[in-house]
Amino acid sequence: MNNLGIYVQVPFCSSKCSFCNFSSRVAPSSVFDTYSHALQQEIAQLPASYEEAGIELSNGSAGLLTFSVDTVYFGGGTPSLLGAERLRQIVAVLSRGRFRFEHVLEFTLEIAPGSAGHDFLGAARSLGINRLSIGAQSFDDRELSCVGRLHSGSDTGRLFDMARGAGFTNISLDLIAGLPYQTEASWHSSLAEAVRLQPEHISVYLFEIDEKSRLGGEVLQHGTRYHAGAVPGDNFMADAYETARAILGSEGYVQYEISNFARPCQESLHNQKYWQLQPYIGLGAGAHSFDGRRRWSNVPDPDVYRAEVSSGRSPIAEINLLSPEEQLEEFFFLGLRQQKGIDLRWANCRWGSIPVSRWESTISMLAQEGWIERQNERVRLSERAYLVSNEIFQHFLS
Repeated sequence: MNNLGIYVQVPFCSSKCSFCNFSSRVAPSSVFDTYSHALQQEIAQLPASYEEAGIELSNGSAGLLTFSVDTVYFGGGTPSLLGAERLRQIVAVLSRGRFRFEHVLEFTLEIAPGSAGHDFLGAARSLGINRLSIGAQSFDDRELSCVGRLHSGSDTGRLFDMARGAGFTNISLDLIAGLPYQTEASWHSSLAEAVRLQPEHISVYLFEIDEKSRLGGEVLQHGTRYHAGAVPGDNFMADAYETARAILGSEGYVQYEISNFARPCQESLHNQKYWQLQPYIGLGAGAHSFDGRRRWSNVPDPDVYRAEVSSGRSPIAEINLLSPEEQLEEFFFLGLRQQKGIDLRWANCRWGSIPVSRWESTISMLAQEGWIERQNERVRLSERAYLVSNEIFQHFLS
């Protein structure tokens, strides 16, 4: 743990998608200056804000701020809405102040089609941003419009071409299986168009029926608003997922995590920190942090966040000190998301052989049933378990 990831949360969008369960909001551009300034203040107030919140810096977090930053991720929301100048100000405070930016390997910016043009992309490259994550979701215009996306499939293609022209050689596309009105034919078409663009990375997510989103809540209530009646069923989503795995695999994309596919050596370095229990610091409203044994998060409401920071108070709303047992549980259900799985030898070194051994019966049972595979001390999900991974992970919770 001598490297650090930084996540910057920008919780604003041009429109609120009906399937979104994140704490993002539609906001006028007038709030972007104050939010950008609040981010810079939060950075400047470290580590004092940690001390105020009761995070014991002597037990690991102080060292966290001295680690060399190797990944940065601006997410949201749609962080490209901030514009080049505000991004430049935030990056300047990050890199010239509190954090060590000597060897940043991956600097990702999430971006929505239609939210940026040539000038912005050129400015982003000049800031050191070397990876884009484009929220395509689908290339079918009906599917996009019915969930509130403002862009079209052709807009995604244009943004991708502009990004290539600006010098981006590491681009990821997000796709969602299970959107309203999606069919086998339209899903094949979206996959084909994604492959035609030849991104280095593709994420395939299954539409999550979650009461926190308008569409998900309507589906759960068996309603018809937000095109809930046109959401395909579980069998369709299972088939769509397997179709994506087959097509992307045949095109040379390696599935390195349940939802993520990449060209060899183009896996997301930052996202792997989450699955491998590596440290990262989150900045902004609703951002989360992890130092190896403790998780904490900022207040999710941007207005409250700005008020706390501008008043010199810590924006941290929740702190959770993980017990060794909880850390080990996270090791299993996060690490098993990866295609390579987990190494029990590493777990034995970190938590001791006795705590790890209590899970031997669970591992043996799941292996006998064919849900996981074990080779010596390496354990991973079998491919048939990918679609029911959440049920498998439940076995590793006390």
